[in-house]
Amino acid sequence: MTDDLSLAAEFPPASREDWLKLVRSALKDRPFERLTAKTYDGIPIEPLYGRASGTHPVAARRGAWAVQARVDHPDPAVANAEALHELANGATGLTLVFAGSIGAYGYGLPGDAKSVARALEGVHLDAIAIELQTAEPTRDAADHVAALVKSRGLAPGAVNIRFGHDAIGAHSLTGTLPIPYRDLMPRFAEHVGSLAKLGFKSPLATADGRIVHNAGGSEVQELAYTLAIAVAYLRALEGTGVALGDARGMIEFRLSADADQFLTVAKFRALRALWARVEQACGITPRPALVSAETAWRIMTKRDPWVNMLRTTIAAFSAGIGGADAMTVLPFTSAIGLPDRFARRVARNAQILLLEESNVARVADPTAGSGGIEDLTEKLCRAAWTLFQEIEAAGGAPAALEQGLIQDKIAKVRAEHEAAVARRRDILTGTSEFANLAETAVQVLDARPVQIGPPVANIKYPALTPIRLAEPFERLRDASDRMLAATGARPKVFLANLGTVSEFTARSSFARNFFEAGGIEALTNDCFKSRDEMIAAYKASDARLACLCSSDEVYTREAADAAKALAAAGATHIYLAGRPKKQDALKAAGVGTFIFAGGNALETLQASHDILNPESKR
Repeated sequence: MTDDLSLAAEFPPASREDWLKLVRSALKDRPFERLTAKTYDGIPIEPLYGRASGTHPVAARRGAWAVQARVDHPDPAVANAEALHELANGATGLTLVFAGSIGAYGYGLPGDAKSVARALEGVHLDAIAIELQTAEPTRDAADHVAALVKSRGLAPGAVNIRFGHDAIGAHSLTGTLPIPYRDLMPRFAEHVGSLAKLGFKSPLATADGRIVHNAGGSEVQELAYTLAIAVAYLRALEGTGVALGDARGMIEFRLSADADQFLTVAKFRALRALWARVEQACGITPRPALVSAETAWRIMTKRDPWVNMLRTTIAAFSAGIGGADAMTVLPFTSAIGLPDRFARRVARNAQILLLEESNVARVADPTAGSGGIEDLTEKLCRAAWTLFQEIEAAGGAPAALEQGLIQDKIAKVRAEHEAAVARRRDILTGTSEFANLAETAVQVLDARPVQIGPPVANIKYPALTPIRLAEPFERLRDASDRMLAATGARPKVFLANLGTVSEFTARSSFARNFFEAGGIEALTNDCFKSRDEMIAAYKASDARLACLCSSDEVYTREAADAAKALAAAGATHIYLAGRPKKQDALKAAGVGTFIFAGGNALETLQASHDILNPESKR
């Protein structure tokens, strides 16, 4: 009996040209290029790829990644209890997030020796992976951890503690420097070197790309920045007498994992290839770098936060597939406040499910040979290398930051992201689309955000400030909540549905989704037997805004008369869902704004709030 089972033997082999013929037929001879997407770096993503040949695995991880649990409560005693709980329930590592660091997002541990010792009380430092995320005011926390290792009689080489020194990232977050980088970098290198002299073998410094992603940057910008930071640290360490082969082992990398699955996978793969190229240029044999991941801050939302579970799970899966050695998943309520145990359990278990049930980590670099991923990885590498060379030509990462070169490039991409969210081309489910005005509040811990004192700012340059893309829509929802609390009712829009259910349903649903994304309650209906009935319903609704909803054919017959009737009935502003022809006639009849897919929803919704509450105008 043969093991071969050719299920497709009776069908002719399908070629790319066969596929193209079917596509052209479906597109009705419209340009095939319309199926090609582009990243924010202008990298094309084709609709179909063949299998890549001659490729080799890039990701170096073997086995499971470290499941890192965030330890970020400002009270060290509470932080300690949470850390022990995480370790007892499946976490294999801890991420100590200190106040003011890139990933603190408003909270974080104090950095003094007493707080560090209390937070790590009862934690077996030699049994788990530990990473530190410090800021300039808390950078001494690394020394306190090192002292704690010594006080417990542990050999520094026997612990897996990644100290995470990132002087450039810490200062770029605030855009301030106490002294010029030319003087700061030798001090940084000496600090890192002192830990190495104590015998610590784990990475001591971090090239952290999250700051670029958090600020709205692209994948190429995140990669190029991370590479440039790592090279700056290599130079600084070499300048204090550390051999390059030893210096590169002192540096780890940290990237954001986004909900864009393919781009995230390719980004993590690209980083390893780029770093290997740097090692080769330095004349040292490439060695696997340690790369950690944190799910992206900018994709988190306060509204309908449950959807964050989906976004972070996709991000975690992508980083795992891409070869991350350690991973932190942001709890789904992180944008609202300090997460409670339930939110942290979901974040932890998302990784455990990927590892233990989906077996994601059992294959090294599972996307190797995939035409699409290999092509995207290569294009990210080429574009990132070009930008890296531009940064180097400007004098390296510190000089490029002081000149604002990196920040200017990030700002342009951030503006593109914000415009895409405003026009709902980039969808934030539960916020910019499919909003739920009746959502119930979720629980977070009763902890106040940590206030960090102003840094020493003898030198200033543009800061890389974190954003969340959902914030503009959330501000509109907050305004709606305030109105509800003050008056007992939300801002409202009356949906004037014209014609039959089949004629108005599509645009009525679109209009409801559109307005409720801005916190404006859409009052809908099944249909009206007469114009008088519609006007009576409008008057009874107590709404000041109205939106006509139907098909273009119905608009031609009824929209102008309906708009005039609504205006006569007292409608302050009239909208129309769609972009019908002969808009001038509709405007003359009283239609003030047309809403449609691709339009600037955020601008229109803000204008709606301003109409209803002129005092709220920005």
